[in-house]
Amino acid sequence: MSIIASDWIAFHADRTPEKLALIDQHTGRQFTYGELNDRAARLAGFLQSEWGVRRGDRIAILAKNAAEYFEFQWACMKLGALMLPLNWRLAIPELKFILNDASPIGLVYDAEFSDRMPDLRPHLRHTLRMDFGQLPLDDAPAYEDAVTSSVQRVHMGTQFTHDDPMMIMYTAGTTGQPKGVLITYGMMLWNAVNISTPTGLNHNSVFYCVLPTFHIGGLNLYVNPLLHLGGTSIIARQFDAELAIQTLGDPQLGVTHMFGVPSIYLFMSQHPDFDAADFSRVQSWGCGGAPMPVAVLEKYANRGIVIQLGFGMTETSPTVFLIDKRRALEKPTSVGKPLQHTRVRVVREDFSDVNPGEIGEVVISGPNITPGYWQRPDANNDSFTTDNAGARWLHSGDAGTVDDEGCIYIVDRYKDMYISGGENVYPAEIEQVLYQVEGVVEAAVIGVPDERWGESGLAILVLKNGCMVQSADVIAYCQQNVARFKVPKAVVIIDSLPRNAAGKVLKRELKARFITF
Repeated sequence: MSIIASDWIAFHADRTPEKLALIDQHTGRQFTYGELNDRAARLAGFLQSEWGVRRGDRIAILAKNAAEYFEFQWACMKLGALMLPLNWRLAIPELKFILNDASPIGLVYDAEFSDRMPDLRPHLRHTLRMDFGQLPLDDAPAYEDAVTSSVQRVHMGTQFTHDDPMMIMYTAGTTGQPKGVLITYGMMLWNAVNISTPTGLNHNSVFYCVLPTFHIGGLNLYVNPLLHLGGTSIIARQFDAELAIQTLGDPQLGVTHMFGVPSIYLFMSQHPDFDAADFSRVQSWGCGGAPMPVAVLEKYANRGIVIQLGFGMTETSPTVFLIDKRRALEKPTSVGKPLQHTRVRVVREDFSDVNPGEIGEVVISGPNITPGYWQRPDANNDSFTTDNAGARWLHSGDAGTVDDEGCIYIVDRYKDMYISGGENVYPAEIEQVLYQVEGVVEAAVIGVPDERWGESGLAILVLKNGCMVQSADVIAYCQQNVARFKVPKAVVIIDSLPRNAAGKVLKRELKARFITF
């Protein structure tokens, strides 16, 4: 029997209507639960009456972070429509692919992206423009007018279950075309349950959201979990190191929870205001998306800040791991054990469990796992395995290992691994060492063709302003800290590493730049 999905913001609007739900840092607007629920219900009424949106329709949004992003999400959920977040960093052909693949009935877009609309509008029946104080650049209907003028309100009721999809979120498309991951009402709930205990989230918590909301991390780490609990979130339009330090240290705001990717913590730690900032009110610091340099963890630890490293995927909504505080510094490269309502194994190719210290693929099972991909039966067949007991396991594509205590270490993405002299090399391991080199602020390793070894490592570094590092010194340091076959054969210095909006290094761009085929 399927469990009926509930309307979280309507629940809190009834019980604590004056409680602050969202603060938009860019515009200064604040929304209580009563206001948020009413606006989402009005927007749903507009979409139903004016656009003809029905259950199962897709509605896209192309916008930077804003409080309205979440009222749009809940309007879609009240209707049973599927929210379609679009990555605003994508090029026009990439956006067109997603629009053609998902066929949304309309698009809500940020006025900042009005210049893209001539290319995108032919793929859409309806549009609404979010202005955020900007001058309108086209004659599209205004989002705020749609919300405030709507007299019809739509309420969720009991027509949706936890098995029903409420979102399609397209993966980054690091290989081939992106895939649309189906996110259900139930996945949202189980993520909220999974993440609340290890972080101490509760209805008194105040969270600072800096990750992009077109990404599952921006939505579910931790704004939606706090909407489930009745807490408050401050929404930054986009990450800025100086503003983040000011916000986290502001006693009037009283931020209690922070989540970022490693690059965010790195850039904050490098800012001149970092050392003097008062972060004493922040109770929980979470991190995911990529391996965290141990040197950065130690810099925060020297200030009494324990950053809990986690792991997740769009397909897992996203929380799978968040290491407990007592192990965070003891095992700085581990993500710990899976959270309460998720199961994880590290398996060989025959799907048997690896021994401690042996590398295998991380596979994940539980109620937070996607039912599959939008219109991609081939991807569904490739991505899931059902074991002899009937459990359904998602293949993460990540190489991992487990220690004697059962803590798991994400070694690297299998696609980033290269083979040198017949040995598997995982770049993340060497990158940890490179971050220890004096003067290095960013590091990436890729495999490049090598006549003798098949492939060898190329270390790509970004240095502190004014610093100089000799390639021979970098290689010598690696020789002292990793096996010989793992040592990079060459070093290059660049101004910055290419990253996606979630902070992950785009190694495909580095390979295109430095590998000559």
